Amino acid sequence: MKIAIGSDHGGFKLKEVIKEYLIKKGYEISDFGCYSEESVDYPDYAERVAKAVSNGEYDLGVLMCGTGIGISIAANKVKGIRAALCHDGLTARLAKQHNNANIICMGGRTTGIETAKDIIDNFLESKFEGGRHLRRINKIKDIENS
Repeated sequence: MKIAIGSDHGGFKLKEVIKEYLIKKGYEISDFGCYSEESVDYPDYAERVAKAVSNGEYDLGVLMCGTGIGISIAANKVKGIRAALCHDGLTARLAKQHNNANIICMGGRTTGIETAKDIIDNFLESKFEGGRHLRRINKIKDIENS
C-alpha cells in the first residue's frame, strides 16, 4: 500500500514519528513535506497529498497541522477526497468504515504519539462497510457536482 504523508510546521514533529512508524510496518511512504518546523502554509501540503490520493497515485493519505482542522478543510476541497480529522482510534475506524475516508488528519499539537499510532492502526486496518454508507457517500458526490 502506498501512503502519501504531509504536514505543515505545526504537524512536522508528529509527521516524522508517524512516517517512521509506517515505514517500520512495511508501508511505502512518500513525504510531501514540509521538512522542518519553519512556518509554512498548510493548504499547500494538503493540496499536494490530496491530489496524489485523488489521482490514484497513492492509496491513502495522512495529513497533520497544529490542530488537524485547517489541513482537513483544505484537503476536502480536492474532488474525490474524504479527509477525516480524528482524535482517537474509534473515530479513525469509523471514518473508514462509515465514510470511506481516504485521508486521515491529526493535530500535531493536540494528538499524543501513542494516540496517533492508534489512529493510524485503526484507519489502515479498517474496511469500508458499504451498504447504507455508500448511499450517503454518493450523496456527498451529488453535492460536489451541483
